[in-house]
Amino acid sequence: MKLKYPVAIACFFLSLLVLTIWSSPAKTRELTQLAPVLGCVEQPSASSSKPAALSSIPIALDRFRKPSPPLTEEASGTTKANPYTPREVITLAAASNYGDRYFRDVAGNPVSQEPIIVLHETVAPANSVINYFQAFQSDESNQASYHTLIATNGTVIYFVPPDKRAFGAGNSVFKSASGDESVRTNSQYPSSVNNFAYHISLETPSDGMNNGYSHSGYTEAQYRSLAWLVAKTDVPLERITTHRIVDRSGSRIDPRSFNFKIFQERLSEYPRNKEIFIGCYP
Repeated sequence: MKLKYPVAIACFFLSLLVLTIWSSPAKTRELTQLAPVLGCVEQPSASSSKPAALSSIPIALDRFRKPSPPLTEEASGTTKANPYTPREVITLAAASNYGDRYFRDVAGNPVSQEPIIVLHETVAPANSVINYFQAFQSDESNQASYHTLIATNGTVIYFVPPDKRAFGAGNSVFKSASGDESVRTNSQYPSSVNNFAYHISLETPSDGMNNGYSHSGYTEAQYRSLAWLVAKTDVPLERITTHRIVDRSGSRIDPRSFNFKIFQERLSEYPRNKEIFIGCYP
């Protein structure tokens, strides 16, 4: 698809938000670590979106993934478990910056898409992204989040539980073998993949904090952590995509300089499981 702009300005959008909106004294941070109410909702409200409902339960790792017992040599078959384990950190996003997943779209039509994984990059330091996502945004046009971010050192940072809808892609569609997949959850905005997507972002290297088409690429630790994480979703390779591919505006090109060959090689080193259940818990 031909890009709308001669340079990758849109890929720089999040970093500009971080620098401008986060610096505004009118914004407040919601640092609660209470877990959002578990599960999905039947249908979006006809009115504007409301902040995610929080429970009285402290957030814990098992809300983001439920660790499986180690595989025995017999159970693992010919695939030996890779001993690599990244550091994991929970930094729950503010309740304004994510929402519920729905069984029906805004018009009441049932939706049943299988999960996809959408890969992004930050174009901003990880700490700036954490600060932005933890800032309560009353303006819907400024609300954004990923489910997970992988820092340059391989640290896995969790923002939004997988049963909730992260605001990672706006006007977007996933083109599968069965046709175009997209769900409209707000009458004021175009349909998107967010209702069935799990959004993972890679922290951009220091030489990529600009609006160029490429940079030096991601670290080995990031590829290993990404493979470790994706293997825990059991999402098939054909349903792993990028923000650039699902975007319908022609303005998103992330993740720049992503090497799918390296990613697939690292992914093949891990047994697949369902520690991360994307969607509504059965």
